[in-house]
Amino acid sequence: MLSDFINQLQHYNFTADDIEKLISSSKLEYLKPKHVIAKQNDHSKSFYFLLEGLCHASYLTVHGKAFNKEFYWKGDWVVGFEGVINNEKSPYTLETLTATTLLSLPIEYIHQWRSLPHPFYLKLIETQLVYKERKERFMLLYSPQSRYEIFCQNYPDLRAQLSDYQVAAYLGITHISLSRIKNRIRKLT
Repeated sequence: MLSDFINQLQHYNFTADDIEKLISSSKLEYLKPKHVIAKQNDHSKSFYFLLEGLCHASYLTVHGKAFNKEFYWKGDWVVGFEGVINNEKSPYTLETLTATTLLSLPIEYIHQWRSLPHPFYLKLIETQLVYKERKERFMLLYSPQSRYEIFCQNYPDLRAQLSDYQVAAYLGITHISLSRIKNRIRKLT
């Protein structure tokens, strides 16, 4: 089960001792769907590697409206960089969407890798930057209907696992707008 985790670390020249230290200081967690891993406005004490399952990060407004920041699945690292870099509370909640197995690691490792700087930290930052730029382009250049169509093309398995509320929150629209889009598409086919 840890093979993806170990392979990624080996690729960035972590020694067997380094990997063993990370594994021994991590906590293997088996979580049910809708389990809140990290709450909005809390300081992050951990970062995560997803071994199985599906999670999402979401922002909740003071009016109770949720916006999905990102989805995470097997093989993804989940790090709240804003909190790490600025020593701030997390601006979002991290929650499981399906039964999930993950490794929870102390956030101190991210701080150490950042201060070195370790090539693995750079890899994590670059990966996050690419995700952010793709999401920004997605939100700015496409209409809501186009965003939904692209989402369905790129993530057919993910779409089947999510509610319309979750998909709409990721697309930056209401579930009512999503329902209208789906009806328009049905009429065209």
